Amino acid sequence: MEAGIVGLPNVGKSTLFNALTRANILAANYPFATIEPNVGVVPVPEPRLEIIQSFIKTQKVIPALLRLVDIAGIVKGASQGEGLGNKFLSHIREVDAILQVVRCFTKAPGGEDIIHVSGTVDPIRDIEIINTELILADLETVDGTYTKSERAAKSGEKETIARWEALKKLKPHLESGKPARTCKIDDPEQQKAAKMLGLITAKKVLYVMNVDEEDLKGQSPMCQKVREHADKEGSEVVPVCAKIESELSQMSPAEQKEMLEALGMTEPALDAVAHAAYHLLGLQSYFTAGEKEVRAWTIHKGFTAPQAAGVIHTDFERGFIRAEIYSVPDLQKYKAEKAIKEAGKMRIEGKDYVMQDGDVCHFLFNV
Repeated sequence: MEAGIVGLPNVGKSTLFNALTRANILAANYPFATIEPNVGVVPVPEPRLEIIQSFIKTQKVIPALLRLVDIAGIVKGASQGEGLGNKFLSHIREVDAILQVVRCFTKAPGGEDIIHVSGTVDPIRDIEIINTELILADLETVDGTYTKSERAAKSGEKETIARWEALKKLKPHLESGKPARTCKIDDPEQQKAAKMLGLITAKKVLYVMNVDEEDLKGQSPMCQKVREHADKEGSEVVPVCAKIESELSQMSPAEQKEMLEALGMTEPALDAVAHAAYHLLGLQSYFTAGEKEVRAWTIHKGFTAPQAAGVIHTDFERGFIRAEIYSVPDLQKYKAEKAIKEAGKMRIEGKDYVMQDGDVCHFLFNV
């Protein structure tokens, strides 16, 4: 699971990345502080792992992971090569989802100005600048294959017809300034063809509102505008004060708890970012537990038991026989797997079973 962090220069993008990845790096206060994309791995907070480990003693606990790519700040004209141009647009094409950091703060914590690339703070304008550049990049992709696809569709082949029909819907949609993710394509074959185009604006977006210390819940007029914009396109938002999160990331658990209580927060906002990115991509976790490790595995919602087993190893899916499954609440109630079996709560599931979030599994296979 990989998400790219994007935003205009000086919106707090790299500060957020460093806090998320627990890196102690100070971002320079000028555009293009990040030239090559930095990559970090963030654990997805999962309290159920600790519950399982409290009953099944193990050598290590391994959470699900979110891979983050910190991509250089986009500027107006990027699609025509301004700033770092297509270099970082290519990086965005490779991620599963986009975390767009939007500046909703006015001054730095010390009261000093942080230069905005456009001179003033306007989150909706910033969103539109980035969206426009990404839409223009997608239009270039669509235009590059449009005529060729039209000719190919005359062959009558199912795949080429689906591609052409998808392009006929996408081109005017993008030309009207709308991202590909909001284009209505119902036909499954056309959906598949559209996905094969690799359009940047087809990716789901989580808007991360970088807020002032006095507005941790993101209730300012600027934040409300971002929420309204996200609602219209079916995206999600999370308010974060990158400065505070950066400080929290450097603290011990005890210090962190004290600061969170002082701020009236129950958990770091960055936990909410990780969960929202997980949810944005339609993902869920299941667990395996044994003497060596308790581990969370990431799967798409709707995966069957064999598909889930295949995430561990392809042999598990190929030779799948059955799965033995129980829930975390069952473990809390009966205290041990043996007791769960004796109570008749250990379920035996076959190849058609659709995995549920939080299933604890043992897979039986034969290759």
